[in-house]
Amino acid sequence: MASVPSLSLEEFLQATTPSKRLIGLDLGTKTIGLALSDVGRGIATPMETIWRRKFTFDAELLLEICDEQDVGGMVLGLPLNMDGSEGPRAQATRAFARNLAPKTDLPITFWDERLSTVAVTRTLLEADTSRAKRAEVVDKMAAAFILQGFLDRLRHIEANDLSNSPSSRFDEI
Repeated sequence: MASVPSLSLEEFLQATTPSKRLIGLDLGTKTIGLALSDVGRGIATPMETIWRRKFTFDAELLLEICDEQDVGGMVLGLPLNMDGSEGPRAQATRAFARNLAPKTDLPITFWDERLSTVAVTRTLLEADTSRAKRAEVVDKMAAAFILQGFLDRLRHIEANDLSNSPSSRFDEI
């Protein structure tokens, strides 16, 4: 993969192995939050937060984790502006993906992450989580929030495909 084309959800899924997990990334300037799906791709679980160093180190560590966890594809949170436009953070995310693509055969796609960190922080505040604990978990929880949104959309598409399929099990009843 020399560049990261804008893959549709369907194209991304065709490029992945169905029995492999997906990894979600919340790219920040100082950290990368990671989350993993289960092999059935129904549930996203916060995994860990990586402190960023240099791109080469970050990429090697990320790809090592992907190999250890038998990952079949990456879902990167794309921090769009509230009006849907792309600012500097979205451009940095695309640059990260562009630089990572030649180092792996894993398909990479983007998922709108607007307000993911805000939603996670609000949930942690409602749970009366201390400031120190919030700082420790917010990035990996934001990655899980991003990945879960992707998985929910995937499940919705699969449900529609199943119900619209002429060979649907409901047609046999």
